[in-house]
Formats: sequence, C-alpha cells, structure tokens
Amino acid sequence: MSAAANPRLTPPLALGLPLGLFFAVFVLAPMLLLAWVSLHNDTAMTQFGVGQYLKFLGDGFNLGILGSTLWLGLKVTLLAAVVGFPLAYLYTQAPPRWQGVLLLLVLLPLLTSSVVRTFAWVVILGRQGIVNTVLLDLGLIADPLKLLYTPGAVTVALAQIELPLMVLPLITALANIDGNLRQASLALGAGHWRTFWQVTLPLAMPGLLAGSLLVFASSVSAFVTQTLVGGGQQMFMPFYMYQQAIQANNYPFAAAVAMLLLVCVLGVVAAINALGRRSKGFVHG
Repeated sequence: MSAAANPRLTPPLALGLPLGLFFAVFVLAPMLLLAWVSLHNDTAMTQFGVGQYLKFLGDGFNLGILGSTLWLGLKVTLLAAVVGFPLAYLYTQAPPRWQGVLLLLVLLPLLTSSVVRTFAWVVILGRQGIVNTVLLDLGLIADPLKLLYTPGAVTVALAQIELPLMVLPLITALANIDGNLRQASLALGAGHWRTFWQVTLPLAMPGLLAGSLLVFASSVSAFVTQTLVGGGQQMFMPFYMYQQAIQANNYPFAAAVAMLLLVCVLGVVAAINALGRRSKGFVHG
C-alpha cells in the first residue's frame, strides 16, 4: 500500500515541510540577508569584507555597549529567577481553587502590550510618579528621587515584564516533582531548607534553565523597554542598532551589530543547554 493511500504512512519529513518552509522564508532568509549586508565595508555596499566587524571589535566603546547589554540580561534573569521561583512554588503548593487565580495573575501581563506595561513603569517611577508621590506624602523624602532613566529602573521593569517567561517553565518543572520525594527527605531528618537545596532545586533545574534562557534572550533585545525606561541615557545594543541604521544610515554596521548580538545570545543559549544536560545527568545519576 502506498503512502498516499494510507495517511498513517506519511513520512514525518512531509509533515514538517510546511513549518520548515515557513522557517526558511521568514527566519533563515532574513538572517542570511542580514549577514550579507554586514559583510560590506562601506555604506553603499560596494566593497565586500569584514571591516564592519573589525570596526566594532576594535573599539572599546562598542565593546562596552555589548558588555552592558549582556550584563543587563544577566541582572534581569537573576531578578526574575529570585522573584519567579517563589511564585511558581506557591502555585504548586496552593489549593486547586487558588491555582487558577494565581495562574491568571501570572499570565495577566502577557495579555497587555509590552509598550503599555513599559509606559506604566514610566508613570510609576517618574519624578511625579506613584513611588515619589507616596514617599513625599509620608515625609520620607524632601525631594523627588531620580528613579526613572537609571540602570536599576531598566532592570526592574524588564524583570517584571519578562517574569511570566520565567514562572511558566518553573511551574511545569515543579508540578512534575513527586511530592513523596520531599516527604521522604523530611522523614529522613532533612529540614525544609536542606530539602529545598538538595531535592526541589535540582529537580526544578531544567525549568529554571529554560526560563532563564527565555528571559535572557528577550531582555537583551527589548528595544522598547530599554529605550523608554532608560530614557536614551543608557546605550544598549538594540538602540545602538537603531541609531546606526535609521539615524546614521549605516546599514552594514547596524547589521554587523545585530549579528554580533545574535552570536553572543546563541553562545549563552549553548551554555545554558550544556548546564541543562549536566543538571539532567545530576538528577538521574
């Protein structure tokens, strides 16, 4: 019987062909075009070469921007993990009737645009925003604090915006942990903290690494939040790309900046995947 006569015999490759074509047209082709544009030494794109990469890597200012962007992603990821892990653990320990409410609170930020959430942080942290108004009314400060347009403001805003990307993988990982393992650890004399560090955390590590990957990749490329909350006073790679492409009309250099950021993010992805494989080996070893 032929494969056409029996749908169950359809090769898996044929089933994945539409997705493969979509990926090739809308992801791979634009990336190849971006790489091709970056391999030109002049803005007119008449001289082929790697001059744009050498220009970026040979300038300490450019490397500082790259380092600041990666450091921002690391800070946001750490803050999201510190806040997200207790939320995910609370969800798994809550009664079923409360789990729906907690899940709604976690997913609620995803139901609004990141632009709206970013402007909310501008309102909260501004000189006449909610935080300064409350502190002034309570008499805790005499003059408004500069909370907006600071590195801390960008970190906190991004961590709140990307928090669902950390919490959801953690909920999945924690929900799959057999509760008898915790009870066995406690019965054998381990306290709650030791049980957490030696049982819960290692078993939840795949979810933590998956959430870290999502948060890091999203935060380093969050052009809107970095620009609005940072106020243009802090230079990160996405805004640097925009500046070079739109304001300076230097598309080859902007493309090189984008490719270098992509390579760095892929390097972090590879490192997290390696940690994920080690954590699985630790858990099952």
